Amino acid sequence: MIGLQHFLIFSGTLFCIGLFGALAKRNAIAILMGLELMLNAVNINLVAFSRYITTGDFTGQVFAIFVIAVAAAEVAVGLALIVAIYRDRISVNVEDFDWLKW
Repeated sequence: MIGLQHFLIFSGTLFCIGLFGALAKRNAIAILMGLELMLNAVNINLVAFSRYITTGDFTGQVFAIFVIAVAAAEVAVGLALIVAIYRDRISVNVEDFDWLKW
């Protein structure tokens, strides 16, 4: 039987993979994908705690829907910025984004 600890281990693993993707990658799109993995790990935690701790209450699911909406807005803005930067610089490598350096 799948218990709360299985969901926590799965979400922790997913969060670590996303954190590695966000910190180790140089591609801006890969960084956005890492952020999405971390947000999905949070959603799994919210729904699992709602299911196993507060049975019959939908607080975790409501927060998960809110996180999904925030993630969709974040991806829309992020991809628009990356496309605009790509048209200007012909690169999505974050180390090439140096116009704010002294």
